[in-house]
Amino acid sequence: MHNDRGHRRGHRLAGLLKEEISRILREDLKDPRLGFVTVTDVEVSDDLKSTKVFVSVMGNEEAIQENMELLESAAPFIRSQVAHIIQLRHVPDIVFKYDPSIQHGARISKLLTDMGKGEG
Repeated sequence: MHNDRGHRRGHRLAGLLKEEISRILREDLKDPRLGFVTVTDVEVSDDLKSTKVFVSVMGNEEAIQENMELLESAAPFIRSQVAHIIQLRHVPDIVFKYDPSIQHGARISKLLTDMGKGEG
């Protein structure tokens, strides 16, 4: 029973973190090198001490690598911004993970569109 409550709290926190980190990336992170980055999911550990932030990055492999490095170096700043917004006893550590699903979906969509043009 206690575990279920912790899981629900982690799920609520993940939703809040997703919203706030997305906003911070959009509005507060003033690095002109940062490209089009979208937060796709957030997972909070059961002990609420760490957070995996899954992001989609538009661009080639080089752009993806550069953006992931920028996000990792900005993680302490993002964590401090989160600490100002969300009142927690302990703000979880933030680790960014690349999520290729949006880019993969866009590629499939383009392939299907191209196939449809070939049938006409």
